[in-house]
Amino acid sequence: MLARSRLHAVRFGAGPKVFVGLHGWSGSHRSFEPLNPFIPPDVSFHAVDLPGFGRSPDPSGWDMERFLGPIDESIPPGPVTLVGACGGAVIALFLAVHRPERVERLVMIDPFAFAPWYFGIFDTPLLGPLFYGLSFMNPIGRWLTNQGVRRHRSAETDLIEGFKEVRHASNLAYLRLLVQNSRVDFRRFEAYPGPVDLLRGRRTFPAVAAGVPKWRGVWPHLRDVVIDEAGHLPIFEATGEVARWVFDEHD
Repeated sequence: MLARSRLHAVRFGAGPKVFVGLHGWSGSHRSFEPLNPFIPPDVSFHAVDLPGFGRSPDPSGWDMERFLGPIDESIPPGPVTLVGACGGAVIALFLAVHRPERVERLVMIDPFAFAPWYFGIFDTPLLGPLFYGLSFMNPIGRWLTNQGVRRHRSAETDLIEGFKEVRHASNLAYLRLLVQNSRVDFRRFEAYPGPVDLLRGRRTFPAVAAGVPKWRGVWPHLRDVVIDEAGHLPIFEATGEVARWVFDEHD
């Protein structure tokens, strides 16, 4: 557990450089387990269960302010490197804007800069829960969905695996939170002036690649890294390559 935290977290490594991992949709602290063997001796990596996921309690409300509060209280005082995967990259970004003095570097792994139309379906009052249930709350729906996104993953990767044990009400609320906050004015993110690395798989969803110019509009110094052998889950599909960039050990 991280100090002073109601959120559950697991620490890998024991070095003085602090990294904090924030997982994406249907994830947990286990989303960062593949990085464990690659953690340098001078790094400690804190993988957090976000509010409503894993062993962490639900937030007091599903708005960004109340969602960020427990995370802000959970991370070490700083400076830290925030590593966000998929939707967790957006959460890391909002946290970096909220507390820029505590964040020395931001690593965004396969983030969506905007919500594609198929995410918007989940934000509708009637169709959202129905579509979610058909797609993710039963084995047949999960299998069909995973087959439908096979172009954006490796043959060994299951993009839907996390839905087997997730708290579905929290998972749907988390996605809606991300969709609603993708509509904000991107100029607000200029409040975080530090280094930003964006890592994305070459076979990821088109919406991820389409968002890169939008991120560059905020940070001209953005470092955009394309991982050739990966899809939407580069941490699992190209772990060594991702680790080199996350821990800044590349050539």
